[in-house]
Amino acid sequence: MLFIQLLLKLSSLYVVSWKCRRREKMTGSNAPHQRKLDNESAVEARFHDSDAKRLRLAELQVGLAFFAFILIGANDGALGVLIPSMRLHYGVDKATIGLLFLFQTVGYLVAAFNSGLLVEKLGNRRFLVLGVVSFLLGVGTLSLMPQFMVILIMMLPLGFGVAIIDAGLNTYIASMPRNAALLNYLHAFYGIGALLGPLIASTILAIRWGWNSVYIVWIGMSLVLLIGFQLVFREENISQREDTATRPESNVLVAALSVPMVWIAALFMLIYVGAEVSVGSWTYSFLTEERHAPILLAGWMVSGYWIGLTLGRLTLARVTLRIGSERLILGCLVGVVIGGLFVWLLPVYAVSAVGLGLIGFSFGPIYPTTIALISDRVSGRILPSVIGFMVSLGSIGAAICPWLAGLLAQRFGLWSLMPYVIILTAAMVLLWRVLQVRPQV
Repeated sequence: MLFIQLLLKLSSLYVVSWKCRRREKMTGSNAPHQRKLDNESAVEARFHDSDAKRLRLAELQVGLAFFAFILIGANDGALGVLIPSMRLHYGVDKATIGLLFLFQTVGYLVAAFNSGLLVEKLGNRRFLVLGVVSFLLGVGTLSLMPQFMVILIMMLPLGFGVAIIDAGLNTYIASMPRNAALLNYLHAFYGIGALLGPLIASTILAIRWGWNSVYIVWIGMSLVLLIGFQLVFREENISQREDTATRPESNVLVAALSVPMVWIAALFMLIYVGAEVSVGSWTYSFLTEERHAPILLAGWMVSGYWIGLTLGRLTLARVTLRIGSERLILGCLVGVVIGGLFVWLLPVYAVSAVGLGLIGFSFGPIYPTTIALISDRVSGRILPSVIGFMVSLGSIGAAICPWLAGLLAQRFGLWSLMPYVIILTAAMVLLWRVLQVRPQV
């Protein structure tokens, strides 16, 4: 139902009112005037037919984007469930199996940093097709259960493909009208995939199919995307073509990195993603070891955090249209601080559950809304490079900030998690205020 409502909302952005056609059909007594009206009606009909075709194309493109984010979310969410089975299959320790995450991150960063250059050379459709083919190469090889060294190497193209799909579709949606709402919906579908991935993986393992069967499912979904991208994404980004024609030739990544606002936004994204992942990664340990919560209850509370993240993107998407991105992000950051104080200062399970849900709900819209805001402030030509750089630093934050949280937990105890998150949020507030005074480029 939400998907249908979103497509109906999208139609209002692309199709003019049909009431004009009805007025053009009205008859009059003057014959020449009537012929003029008939000619105008024919012209209007052609325009409406063109608008209707663009609408259908946009619906398919947005639908494929949502489906793609379900896939990459499911892939990310399922890996944690598959790790024990993969360790048992290959007979490796935890440190060795952890290299899977490292290799995937390396592939992701390589693609994200070069996304702008690739889009400029390949165009949107071939760029997205490259991402799906790279992802298919990775999951296809994993489905064959080869030697562990081959698995590690294939995590590189898998991460490369995920980054291309991520950056490419973020850039595409960011170039559309009312992009803040659509980007929130897009990332909500990633959250839905991240919730479905563990369910799919655990179900397959429960019926005693091999862990590689999960990747066979991803192959089927990837083939749908591959065909869809080939058929539907036929046009390049118009704003990008116009910028290329009017600006002197230069390296798009260098041009993007020469803008101070891009660095501020990327640092903001690094801290945000780091804080989000830190809460998701360390809250279970905090609840079970520091607060001595029952294992099942702690698991549900952590799930509530991730569900809140998805609900925040779904429910606050339209709020962006009413109050603007700047005020929405500030309100969300305040919500994170309030939720963190609940969890930190009130050691009651029910209050902690509410606090975690509030943190997740408040975190939800920050990532997509920030991308939407920056896309409105930079030129279309450098936009893919800007988004690629932002998501790259976000990935770095996802590695660094949880590691720092672990160091603090080792030094001071797990109680330091929420103060740490509050400090990170305060830094985000400062960066967000600085970001508002940077000029548009």
